[in-house]
Amino acid sequence: MPKPPRRHDHELSATGGPVAQGQEAPVPTVLGSLRRLALTPSPASVGFSQRRFPGASSPAAGHLEAIPRAVVCGFEWAIDARDLWEIERRLELADPPLRGFAYEGATMALTVRDAMGPGRGNRTRELLSGRGGLPHIFLNYIGVGFAMARLPRMLWGKVLPAVSGSPYHPVMSWLAVDGYGFDRAYFDTRRWVDRQYRPAPHPWQGSPEYFRRAADQGVGRALWFIHGARPDHVAAAVGRFAGDRHGDLWSGVGLAAVFAGGASPADLAALRRAAGAYAGELAQGAVFAAKARDHSGTVPAHTHAAVTALAGVGVEKASALADECAVPPSESGRVPAYETWRRNVRIRLQ
Repeated sequence: MPKPPRRHDHELSATGGPVAQGQEAPVPTVLGSLRRLALTPSPASVGFSQRRFPGASSPAAGHLEAIPRAVVCGFEWAIDARDLWEIERRLELADPPLRGFAYEGATMALTVRDAMGPGRGNRTRELLSGRGGLPHIFLNYIGVGFAMARLPRMLWGKVLPAVSGSPYHPVMSWLAVDGYGFDRAYFDTRRWVDRQYRPAPHPWQGSPEYFRRAADQGVGRALWFIHGARPDHVAAAVGRFAGDRHGDLWSGVGLAAVFAGGASPADLAALRRAAGAYAGELAQGAVFAAKARDHSGTVPAHTHAAVTALAGVGVEKASALADECAVPPSESGRVPAYETWRRNVRIRLQ
């Protein structure tokens, strides 16, 4: 796992592999170093064994653990960086399939810096609107949610910048709430998963009651990691939650299975069977994940296989379907446009 940037002959990619030689890392600022020490999880602390996840013994554990470590790497690269150019150059060092996750960490770091300082979202807006950030806009929103999990609610009004150049802003900013739910389920598993905690409503995008539903999608994503992509374990975990939460949890499972991967063809078939009446929600999450991968420009083989198995369509068709089902906020009525989008995808897939 890469360590914080420093002067040496070899930098590290998000997976720990060597990259370009002869590059020099800038001297960290004192304030940035303090922020890193206070807020960054250690590489070991995100490991499944360290977190005592039941999926630690899963064959998929090694593959899945590389993802939170890439997030940590991105956070470390951005928490005390002096400018956007430096951050983007470092993020380019991450392996392409993991680069979006490194962007999550970088967005988390810049959101924390912006929220704790004057103004609103200047650094974060530059990253999300930049040439490197726009392809990863979906995961960048999740990074905003990771920051929310570490900031008091009184600062949440400062975390979401206006993003220019993306048709997915602000509708897909609900993924920030998803990221918040994922983070809490991952790092406070006993409370959020074992005891099925529900957060207090928050007026995100003017829909305080929907906040819980969007957070549950993130909890569902976390279940995929916590249980090591084992379909029967994931399904049992979803089943322990109240019935009115199952749809959003299964949507999150579909997102994780397609974007993060870790399941064999047999596992994917078992997962679809296990979803039962919520197969539509599972498929909707799969379509959103395929859209996010396609938008990023990097589509791993596992994404092709998983979206076909769970949604019955290929990546290209899933991406087009997602765009066809989108509606602007002005046409969504009292229901958040994000939820209308999700519902339209489910209807089309039926």
